[in-house]
Amino acid sequence: MRDEVRTFVVEQLADMNYDVDDLDDDTTLGPSGVDLESLALADLAVRVEDRYGLKFADDESEKLALMTVGEFTAMVAERVAATSDNS
Repeated sequence: MRDEVRTFVVEQLADMNYDVDDLDDDTTLGPSGVDLESLALADLAVRVEDRYGLKFADDESEKLALMTVGEFTAMVAERVAATSDNS
C-alpha cells in the first residue's frame, strides 16, 4: 500500500508542476524540500482525501509541511489500512 500511495503522491506533485526528479523519501514537503506552500499542501491533501477516502484535520496542514515524502506516504498508508480494517 505504501508504494501505491507514494506513487500517487509523486504523480500528483508532478501534476501540480513541482519538480519530482530528485524526490526521495527524505525530501520534506515544505520549505527546503518540495517547497509546497499552504495552498499547494491543501491541494495535495484534498487529492489524497479524494483518492483514498481520508480526511485530514484542519490543524494538520502545518504538520504536513514539516513531514518528509516518506513520512507522509507512511501516514496515509497507515490511515488507509486503519480505515479498511474498520470497514
